[in-house]
Amino acid sequence: MLLLHCPLLLLLLPLGSRPQKLPTRDEELFQMQIRDKAFFHDSSVIPDGAEISSYLFRDTPKRYFFVVEEDNTPLAVTVTPCDAPLEWKLSVQELPEETSGEGSGEPEPLEQQKQQITNEEGTELFSYKGNDVEYFVSSSSPSGLYQLDLLSTEKDTHFKVYATTTPESDQPYPELPYDPRIDVTSLGRTTVTLAWKPSPTASLLKQPIQYCIVINKEHNFKSLCAVEAKLSSDDAFMMAPKPGLDFSPFDFAHFGFPSDNNSGKERGFLKPSSKFGRQTSSKPRVDLHKVCVGNKNIFTVSDLKPDTQYYFDMFAVNTNTNMSTAYVGTFARTKEEAKQKTVELKDGKVTDVFIKRKGAKFLRFAPVSSHQKVTFSVHSCLDAVQIQVRRDGKLLLSQNVEGVRQFQLRGKAKAKYLIRLKGSKKGASMLKVLATTRLNKQSFPSLPEDTRIKAFDKLRTCSSVTVAWLGTQERNKFCIYKREVDDNYNEEQKKREQNQCLGPDTRKKSEKVLCKYFHSQNIQKAVTTETIRGLQPGKSYLLDVYVIGHGGHSVKYQSKLVKTRKFC
Repeated sequence: MLLLHCPLLLLLLPLGSRPQKLPTRDEELFQMQIRDKAFFHDSSVIPDGAEISSYLFRDTPKRYFFVVEEDNTPLAVTVTPCDAPLEWKLSVQELPEETSGEGSGEPEPLEQQKQQITNEEGTELFSYKGNDVEYFVSSSSPSGLYQLDLLSTEKDTHFKVYATTTPESDQPYPELPYDPRIDVTSLGRTTVTLAWKPSPTASLLKQPIQYCIVINKEHNFKSLCAVEAKLSSDDAFMMAPKPGLDFSPFDFAHFGFPSDNNSGKERGFLKPSSKFGRQTSSKPRVDLHKVCVGNKNIFTVSDLKPDTQYYFDMFAVNTNTNMSTAYVGTFARTKEEAKQKTVELKDGKVTDVFIKRKGAKFLRFAPVSSHQKVTFSVHSCLDAVQIQVRRDGKLLLSQNVEGVRQFQLRGKAKAKYLIRLKGSKKGASMLKVLATTRLNKQSFPSLPEDTRIKAFDKLRTCSSVTVAWLGTQERNKFCIYKREVDDNYNEEQKKREQNQCLGPDTRKKSEKVLCKYFHSQNIQKAVTTETIRGLQPGKSYLLDVYVIGHGGHSVKYQSKLVKTRKFC
């Protein structure tokens, strides 16, 4: 791929009487250029095999160019939104090969050349809208002038772009392990110990990888770029560690748009104004911390607040390329103070519960009014947990719970219920628990006994699969999603997917197939089928069905792995 700023591109396309073939990439020159960061700063150039960072003003589109010289060239383009969703599209158009210069060899005026190339819209290859790290990959791309158009409609924002014509050999992003989850191995009132599996980029390829942990109280982050955008450029990440704790030296690098580059100032981008003026010193301090721990695979975070929920994200960073990949984030609530031994459940309100490995949690439910029945709904997000329910000291229920279960018990005036939840031996557990005396309070959707998705092998084609699943007598909304996976994807990997409590709002929009409402008064006929089209021949896909209840809570059916026919 030859990388060109638009005026630079036109200067390299002399319009003569015969077509000019663009030269291949000069590797020595390219390496010199990417070391000079000013060469690509805020220009329309996308360098081959190097990540660029840039900035978008709200409602002001930006366009980038690069040239693919030969047909059947591999191509990969990755766009990383930072602090706002992006709309972007990739398109290609043919390069001009002949001129109207009557064979004189004299180049046309620069503006005429620019219009000749950029006035055409080209053929759209891919488009996306959202805040996920999204990519376009093709093993065989046509030659031509490629255009990448980006737009932010919410606010001014940072973003990153990476493009390469050698995706197999470059591999600048660290690879995730087969189990990319972060495990909470120990939980205290002010400490949380995290463990994770090493990146194969470090363990097998022996490349320099360091791990960076991000801690905050709001939500998980999808990219390190999003973390950097959230932090003020003047904020240090965390206080210096106390002696004796499991801390490595902190990374006190500053985040935000580089302030030591003058190219933006020359264009007036950083000048204060009523629309764009941003005084970083006036920003409130962000309760967000990042610490890099080298090549460790276990780390203890301390100085946390008791009985507080924290979100933890892990990023593997290739120190050669400074490019990163996100592990699957997790969350945990620190232990309560010693005097608080149980969690009080409120009637009809869903409560999130975290239990460490082999640990236990006690919940208390004391209805304020007399009641005939009480309903306990439990959604186990990860592995199975054990639940015990006692009423005024008498054991009423003791069962293992996997997925969603609902228990209805006989009520008693002024009764108090104690719920004991015991975690799995395999790892930490996350649950959602609802207790209510109101029979019409159904925050959790009803589920059939069998939550498997059935695929019809005889109906498979090269571009579609047909599946079916069971419903109930209650009218619910069902949404189906698809995701292409590697051919070696298996049942064990399915089990290691992120927790089942994450709903459709965590999925990429490009993975959504459809949503529909469905029910049947005849439970024997409560089955629905769907044909998923537009698939690639000989490819494997992971299918997920979500059922969304009236209270907005969603539950995922068991994932189904399907594969299209290779030949039809």
